[in-house]
Amino acid sequence: MNDALSPSVPELLDAWRARVIADNDQVDRAREEPDPTDFYAPTANRFRMDPHRKDDATLNALLELARPDDVWVDVGAGGGRFGLPLALAVRRLIAVDPSPAMLEAFTEDAATHGAKNLQTIESRWPMSSEAPKGDVALMSHVGYDIRDIGPFLDALEQAASRLCVAVMGESAMATVSAMFWERIHGEPRVRLPAMPELLILLLARGRLPEVRLVDRVPPRFESVDEALATARRQLWLHTGSEKDQRLQALMPDVLEERDGRYSFDWRPTRIGIISWAPR
Repeated sequence: MNDALSPSVPELLDAWRARVIADNDQVDRAREEPDPTDFYAPTANRFRMDPHRKDDATLNALLELARPDDVWVDVGAGGGRFGLPLALAVRRLIAVDPSPAMLEAFTEDAATHGAKNLQTIESRWPMSSEAPKGDVALMSHVGYDIRDIGPFLDALEQAASRLCVAVMGESAMATVSAMFWERIHGEPRVRLPAMPELLILLLARGRLPEVRLVDRVPPRFESVDEALATARRQLWLHTGSEKDQRLQALMPDVLEERDGRYSFDWRPTRIGIISWAPR
C-alpha cells in the first residue's frame, strides 16, 4: 500500500529529481557567472584540515566505523577532510572526485602525513568505467544536487561489501545561499534534498539505516573578504555588479566577528552519519 506514509521508490526518486532540477533552473535564472571548469578550485584549501584533529565529531564517528583491515572507497573525497584521517586508520583508501584541484590538495597532504595507502581517481560518480570496490563506501556531503540519486546509491552499494556510509546535513550545506538568496535574487531559495529525504529513500529501498547525529561547527572565515568571496560564489554574482553591491551592503548586518574570525551564523547545525548494509 503506497500513501503519504509509505511512498514508493519511483515516487521518491521523481521528487528528488524534481528538486534538483528546480535548483538548477533557479541558479540558471539568477546567475551572473558561468560554471567554472573546476567549481571547487577556488576553495580547495578550505577542505585541508589536520588529519590528527580530535575535536571533529563527524570524523570521530567515522573513525568508530573504521577497521584497520578495511578498504574504504571515498566518493566525492574532495581535499581529504575525512579521507586523509581515514587513510591513516585503515588498510587502503580510494578517493574518487571530479575536481583536479581537490585531489591535488588531497595527495599533497597525504604525502606530508606519510599516507602511502591512498589511490585517487578523477571521475564523477557513478563512474563510466569499472568502479573500485572495498569494504566500506563513503559519501560525505555529496548527493544534495545529484539528479539521479538512484543509480548513485546503486553504485555506492556495489562498491561496498560491508557498509555504506553517508554524511549529510539536516539541510544542504549552503548556509550563505539560503540566507541571502531572496534578498539578492528576489525569490525563495529552492530546498535541495538532504538527510531527512535520504533516510526516507533508504527505508523505501528496503534498507534499515543507523543514524548518529552530531553538531557541526559553522564555517568560519579568516577575513571579511574571504567571507564575501564565499557568499559571492554561492550566489553566482559577478564582482561589482548591482547585486554584488547589494550583497556587500548587507554583509555588516549578518557577518559576526569572534576572536578575529568571522561567520554568518555561529549556531551549530546537525549532521547525520548514516550507515547501512549494502544489498
